[in-house]
Amino acid sequence: MKVIFLGTPDFAVNTLKKIIDSKHELLAVVTQPDKPVGRSGKPVFSPVKQVALEHGVKVLQYNKIRLEGVQDIKNLNPDIMVTCAFGQILSQELIDIPPKGIINVHASLLPKYRGAAPIQWSIINGDNETGVTIMQTEAGIDTGDIITVEKTPILPDETAGELFDRLSIIGANLLVKTLDMIESGSATYTPQNHQLATHVKMLKKEDGIIDFSKDYKSIHNFVRGMTPWPCAYCYLNGKQLKVFKVEKVNGDFGGNSFGEVVCANKSGLILKVADGYIRLSEIQAEGGKRMSDTAYLLGHSIPLGEVLNG
Repeated sequence: MKVIFLGTPDFAVNTLKKIIDSKHELLAVVTQPDKPVGRSGKPVFSPVKQVALEHGVKVLQYNKIRLEGVQDIKNLNPDIMVTCAFGQILSQELIDIPPKGIINVHASLLPKYRGAAPIQWSIINGDNETGVTIMQTEAGIDTGDIITVEKTPILPDETAGELFDRLSIIGANLLVKTLDMIESGSATYTPQNHQLATHVKMLKKEDGIIDFSKDYKSIHNFVRGMTPWPCAYCYLNGKQLKVFKVEKVNGDFGGNSFGEVVCANKSGLILKVADGYIRLSEIQAEGGKRMSDTAYLLGHSIPLGEVLNG
């Protein structure tokens, strides 16, 4: 089939590569416009654009594809279009162009976790399982019929970044299988149960603040889900302290407040939480490097009774 691929970030790269290596004909890649980065403001290509250029694939970029790209897409005459973390809303006019429609690679088990950041929220919410859904694109957000699904367990200490990498590979392989099924006419389309749908919001930097009034498991899941971005954090003496890993600590260290430092020595940086105590075993102080709590405490003194908060 003749395919147009729409995607932008790292998550979409494996899917793009799989399409390039498949029997299908990749007509073009559509990705977000280059973004200025740093003090120089030099434009930087999206990961998808970089891979497309390396393979000699035609690249199209629009601020709003629904307003600027319709005729270009019609001129290319694709059989099908594939979206994967593209980052723009498609109009019905675009959806109607390819005779076999548009299909989307979505990193959740739809109808659960429609919307942005499904990977992070599946970990934050303590799910044991997630996966990738290939669905037919409709005008609504992640509401289309389900074509294929592949499930995978979420590992106990897996971070969002690690799960992101695994799902990217799973999604890429599943997408090419799905294209083959659609081409052969063997694909089935199952409507979603909209009553079971859940929606998740896109995460922002300010969402990373840790609530130490929760129990260890909730905090552990939160830190994992926020790693590597936007990153979980708290404040120590008014300065941000990023937290990358926490551990459950047994014993009675006293303490009166959630987030209170009850131990800060070679045993680690230990705080009081709802169901006992946790150790902030991997941290990064503002302006510093990521390191273990014990390494940090070799050069910094934190008084007992100090409360880490937002």
